[in-house]
Amino acid sequence: MSLFTKIINRELPSDIVYEQSDIIVIKDINPQAKTHLLIIPKKEISTINDLEEIDRPLISEMFFVAKKVAKDLNIDEWYKLNFNVWKKWWQEVMHIHLHLLSNI
Repeated sequence: MSLFTKIINRELPSDIVYEQSDIIVIKDINPQAKTHLLIIPKKEISTINDLEEIDRPLISEMFFVAKKVAKDLNIDEWYKLNFNVWKKWWQEVMHIHLHLLSNI
């Protein structure tokens, strides 16, 4: 079970910014920008390379959630989104998550 699954299941505390049935958005505990959020599907998928066709709508929804949260935070004119896929360096938690970063 991933760290994020434990957060989703409320087994670990986290600063939740937004939540819907299939996605949760939390503040990164080691922010790399003024605003650094993680958009996490509740379905546990290790990496982008593990996606299946059935996951297309979920991944698409992650981007729409990012757009909504950015607008709600008034940073919708200036933010960056990225996925990391490299087990030995960038992706520290093996549960896909979309980073939303902004210095606003």
